[in-house]
Amino acid sequence: MNFLKHIPAILLFVFGAVFLNYFLPSNDVVRIVGVDMKRVDIDEDDPFWDREDIGTNISGTRDVRFINTEFPNGKTKVYRNEDTGWGFPPYFKFNSSDVTAQAQALAKEDEQWVAVRHYGWRIRMFSIFPNATSMKRVDGPDVYIFPFFNVVFIGLLLLIWFLVWRKIRRWKAKRIDPTLDKVGDSIGDAAREVGETVGEGSEKARGFWKKLFGSSKPPR
Repeated sequence: MNFLKHIPAILLFVFGAVFLNYFLPSNDVVRIVGVDMKRVDIDEDDPFWDREDIGTNISGTRDVRFINTEFPNGKTKVYRNEDTGWGFPPYFKFNSSDVTAQAQALAKEDEQWVAVRHYGWRIRMFSIFPNATSMKRVDGPDVYIFPFFNVVFIGLLLLIWFLVWRKIRRWKAKRIDPTLDKVGDSIGDAAREVGETVGEGSEKARGFWKKLFGSSKPPR
């Protein structure tokens, strides 16, 4: 039973972890092998697509840019290249056309390795692609890029969570716990009064049966 009270906290933690895993930036060291553009039908509320180029008309069907890449082990990965604008997630990306031009130039350099900064997942079964937000040249396929932003952001979230948790604990100790103690005392007093009343009633009942049948117990 003690486990059940922790289920909401566990579900909240899992939801937060999945949310951050999708929207926080990541870096892949890859080689650009080409770019592509496809016409895609996109629902208005689809969470795995962003938006058309800033300044163009909003429509359910539009051309989406893609960047094709290859990892050092030969595996491939495709990124979509869409603006995020002023909306969510707050990457403020307005230069998807420039990113495409940069990718086209890098694709001509066969041995050039690139760090592609992106967010999102690649799920082939559902045609879900991560969104490439920027890219830069790196010295080789073994370059490691430390996620400074993610470490700082998660650290700040943990700090805010700790401060809020401590504030709630203090407020609970000051306001809720005394009230619960008073309620508990009142319930205890009421229970004692009920017990005393029931005891008095039992004594009267035993006296009645004793007078009536000469016994302290009712006859069977």
